[in-house]
Amino acid sequence: MLTLIRYELLKTYGKLRTFIGFALIAVLIPLVYWGLAASGEDMIDGMTYRLQQDFVFIGSLFNGWFVSNMVLNTLFVHVPFLILLVAGDMFAGEATSGTYRILLTRPPSRHRIFFVKVISTMLYTGSLVLFLAIASMLPGLLLFGGGDMFIVREDGMAILAQGELWWRFLLAYGLAAWAMCTVAALGTMFSTIVENAVGPVVGSFAVIILFLILGNLPFDFFVQLRPWLFTTYTDVWREAFYDAPDWMSIVSDTGVLLLFWLAFTCVAWWIFLRKNVLS
Repeated sequence: MLTLIRYELLKTYGKLRTFIGFALIAVLIPLVYWGLAASGEDMIDGMTYRLQQDFVFIGSLFNGWFVSNMVLNTLFVHVPFLILLVAGDMFAGEATSGTYRILLTRPPSRHRIFFVKVISTMLYTGSLVLFLAIASMLPGLLLFGGGDMFIVREDGMAILAQGELWWRFLLAYGLAAWAMCTVAALGTMFSTIVENAVGPVVGSFAVIILFLILGNLPFDFFVQLRPWLFTTYTDVWREAFYDAPDWMSIVSDTGVLLLFWLAFTCVAWWIFLRKNVLS
């Protein structure tokens, strides 16, 4: 099994599209840093203008932690698409390249082949999120230094102490990686259905956009529909930056994401086991 996973990872990382996500992150983060370096202080002043009327701020709230959080909020909107570029190619890519018949008629069973590809997809997903974490946090702290982190949330503004930011960011990226594994499972499911590597990417992203739109409509019917949309739970990583993280909510949201992951994966498994290698 480990040998099959190693070969699958070599094949995955041997494709150009695998590195599109890494390259895009490597290009965008310096641009975000450049923009924040030029106007970050003004941004902080604008956000805290009213607070400065009543409180005295010592030091600067514009630091590496603030920048890292801004990068996370800015780029994580696009990470699902980068994940789908690889997840959507896992099975459909075999059909596109004409290797399905060779792959499925060799000794490894379909069960092993399927789970090797699922595991490889999850490892790629984890590696991309890890790269985003390293590429945003380390340069940000080196360039802008540390300190307490100013953050704007749905419930208002807050300042988080520097001493607890490490575990908060570690938790946030861990939760984000799991949310992206659910997105990858959706792409894998579409990848087993079609035989064109572009279809799963477009189809999965269309579903995500549709769910996001439906989940944000203010009408009663759509409010009741939100718990049934997996996109409702993909921002669970934001819980890490609340004053006191709601651990029950975090466990609940990650559990729901697990159920969606199992549903997408089981459907993909069922389709893959019944795929006709002669077609």
